[in-house]
Parts: sequence; C-alpha cells; structure tokens
Amino acid sequence: MFKKWFGKNKSAGNDNFQVFAPLTGETVPLEKVPDPVFSQKMMGEGVAIRPSEGKVVSPADGEILQVFPTKHALGIKAENGAEILIHIGLETVALKGTGFTVHVEAGNKVKKGDLLVTFDLDYIAKEAKSTITPVIITNPQDFRSVAPVAPERVEAGKDAVLELAKK
Repeated sequence: MFKKWFGKNKSAGNDNFQVFAPLTGETVPLEKVPDPVFSQKMMGEGVAIRPSEGKVVSPADGEILQVFPTKHALGIKAENGAEILIHIGLETVALKGTGFTVHVEAGNKVKKGDLLVTFDLDYIAKEAKSTITPVIITNPQDFRSVAPVAPERVEAGKDAVLELAKK
C-alpha cells in the first residue's frame, strides 16, 4: 500500500517536462509580444525570445510536424506529446522565405539542440515588424500546467524556458 503511494508521488515528479530555448537571446513574456494573436494566447501558452543570433535549434526531442512554406515558422511534436510552434519574428510571413534557411523537413526526428533554421537577423530586424520569436505550446489543454521558467537571457538548447506538467 505505501509502496503504491510512494511510487505515485515519485512518478508525479517525472510527469514534468521542460522545453528548452530554441534561440539565444532575451526572454519576453508572451503578454508583452506586440501581436494580439500571441499576446492574447490565441495560439496557446508559451514565452517569446528576442534573438541575439540567427539560429533556431530544437527545444526538445521529437519530430518535425510542419515547416511553413515561407520558412518563418515550424511545428514540432515533442516525445511527451507537446506540440511546439516556433514563429521566427512577427509578420515575417510577408518575407516569403527570404532571409531564412531551413535545415529540416516534416517527418524528421530531432534531438534537443539540433539545428532547425538559420536566418539573417539583420535582414529580419529591418524588414519585419519585430524579431521577437514566440515559442508556443499549441495544445496546452493536454497538460495540467504550462509555466514559463526562463531567466532573462537564455542560450539555445541549454536553458529551459517552459515547464509542462502532464495531466
């Protein structure tokens, strides 16, 4: 009987899952992203990063679900079931792929830290509304909680930005 209880408590701690920074830069609360689709959490829960370099890495082990044709965004399904959208910059769809180089395609298996996209940060800063990059859990209803845990500055693939608790 006690073993069952203690086993449950022990495994409850293992139900937490961290999403790591896909970019190096400064974190921005989602509510402060200058785009209501993200700031009002219409796409889901998450955090945003103002990048200091033009490189996106996988925030978790998983599979690439989708790479947008305009190369400005991609979706990953993490091994724990979290669906993660990385949207590079704001209003970057209008750039029609210019300034972005994608290194993966839908169906690719990825590990945390694998290179996904490189982009010309200076070009994006000049041509798009913002370089702020939302990192969104698009299926937050599948988790008990999705909480930002990021420090002010994060390094791609090394610092956790979100912690998810399974239901």
